[in-house]
Amino acid sequence: MRIHNIVVLAMAAGAGIGALGMRGLQAQTKLPVYMIGMVDVRDADGYAKEYLPPARDSISAHGGVTLAAGTGTVIEGSPPGKRFVILRWDSLEQLKGWRYSPEYEEAHKNGMKYASFTVVAVPGVK
Repeated sequence: MRIHNIVVLAMAAGAGIGALGMRGLQAQTKLPVYMIGMVDVRDADGYAKEYLPPARDSISAHGGVTLAAGTGTVIEGSPPGKRFVILRWDSLEQLKGWRYSPEYEEAHKNGMKYASFTVVAVPGVK
């Protein structure tokens, strides 16, 4: 009888630990946020030298990941600009934390001398 109680208790503890583990995994399935930037570059040299290096550094420092960047092939419509970037962030809060950070604010101020920016955030899907 005593062995039986120990086995039942061990099974109950295992089920409880498994349930907590599943809850933790479900919390980790938060979908990313994608930032799409469309850039109209007026001065390619100034943009490449004064804006891009600090902007890229700030993206990495704040946890963003660059998925695509460069000139795009327009399939339909007239986008505002010929240069595009797609970044991945863990959350909208993380994206906004980067966008309004002092590091990026300074880079953006320099970038506005050479280009205009249209930026949208799009939630990921399952």
